Amino acid sequence: MLKDFSVSALMMGLLTAFVGFVSSFAVIMQGLQAMGATAPEIASALLAQSVSMGLLAIVFSAWFRMPISIAWSTPGAALLAGISVIEGGFPAVVGAFVVCGALIVLSGLFRPLGRVIRMIPAPLANAMLAGILLSLCLAPVKAVAFNAALGLPIVLTWMVVVSRWRLWAVPAALVALVLVLIFGVELPADTMEQIGAAIHPDLTFIEPVFTWSGIVSVAVPLFIVTMASQNIPGIAILKVHHYEPPPGLLFAGTGIFSILGGLTGGVPVNMAAITAAMCASEDAHPDPAKRYWAAIVGGFGYIGLGLVAGGIIAFVSLAPPILLQAVAGLGLVNAFSSAAFAAYREPETREAAAITFLVTASGASFAGISGAFWGLVAGGAMMALRHFMQSPKK
Repeated sequence: MLKDFSVSALMMGLLTAFVGFVSSFAVIMQGLQAMGATAPEIASALLAQSVSMGLLAIVFSAWFRMPISIAWSTPGAALLAGISVIEGGFPAVVGAFVVCGALIVLSGLFRPLGRVIRMIPAPLANAMLAGILLSLCLAPVKAVAFNAALGLPIVLTWMVVVSRWRLWAVPAALVALVLVLIFGVELPADTMEQIGAAIHPDLTFIEPVFTWSGIVSVAVPLFIVTMASQNIPGIAILKVHHYEPPPGLLFAGTGIFSILGGLTGGVPVNMAAITAAMCASEDAHPDPAKRYWAAIVGGFGYIGLGLVAGGIIAFVSLAPPILLQAVAGLGLVNAFSSAAFAAYREPETREAAAITFLVTASGASFAGISGAFWGLVAGGAMMALRHFMQSPKK
């Protein structure tokens, strides 16, 4: 096995971990903060998620000799950012995470459930995702309006870098945020002491509370988003590169770790798409049979980053919240544009997709249930009505 190791796999694996963590952790922070999590709880969640992603990538990649990359549910975290604090507080959110993880396990072990998810019309699933992402994608504009001297350098940095080096755009925006903090914001005199004290997060388990609102408003939409935008595309990416992964076993594994990580307040972990493409590319190794080492190295990288997550959170938390939201929003622009394009591509389903998008993006909840769920219901009803009205009458 060690004979397959190469310098190219080492470099791609380290790049994968860095890009995967830095490009998404701001979204994770925003989602958990919106749900009422404290800074120590967020640090604990990031530690658990990073270790989970790392262990799963290492074990699966070594076992199947495939570049199986694992990520956290970034669209799922964006979903949380658009939902107000639910009844029962953060413990109820933890309960929803556990239920979501259990549903992912069932989708792997019970194939009909996986087929049900795939039966959700793609335009509606993409419209729901676009509606979820909209509020965060508006944050860069709000950041510039809040303080152009602070927000504009972050946005301009992202625009310049994304035009030439797309993968580095969000890390570059994060570097810009750090520079803005250092040179544009008056930091406390004991900043370094605060970072040093918080650098190694403590793993904290939270007793879950199971509520109807949490299950319907958080667990079900989170499960749908994770499966439709992460797990299923992640499998597809591997197949495009001529690998044949076992979906059921991979889904079940990520679901089990999502349950365990959920007990610490972490969003689900799942199959990666973007970082999977990186690890499965020729840049990882000319020989496809040896590219799995890139995912293994990436797994170790995730674990290392998770061990210092507390210090990262302590530093970025010193920024005005809108600036961190801006970085998170910039990281989701590509996902938003892709989802919106896929949602409105087919003329026959545009009205249904538009309704799903608008209801979801409104952020309004009915009967204690979030707009993401009702967006799918409303779009599905519109699609069914159109089909009924256009069916030939006997």
